[in-house]
Amino acid sequence: MIVTTTDTIPNKEIYEISGIARGSTVRARNIGRDIFAGLKNIVGGEISEYTRLQAVSREQAMQRMIEDANRMVADAIINVRLTTAMIMQGTAEILAYGTAVKLK
Repeated sequence: MIVTTTDTIPNKEIYEISGIARGSTVRARNIGRDIFAGLKNIVGGEISEYTRLQAVSREQAMQRMIEDANRMVADAIINVRLTTAMIMQGTAEILAYGTAVKLK
């Protein structure tokens, strides 16, 4: 599966749009990470536990988007975007979406 943020794929012709492929995950912080993050907030610097949580969440959302495009029998996903939204205090959704297409 070709996945790109561009609206075209070099040397490929798009002949059909299958639809919008999407994948999301909702994650919550946990008390252990929050305690460490609170300490890190006092001294400054990157909060690596949250960085890892976000990275895993992004990859899971992307994988779910690819699975959605596979269900549409697409060859590629173009114009891929990622967004996040807070669902409630301490809980956020990561959404990956793009246009599933078929290629010649």
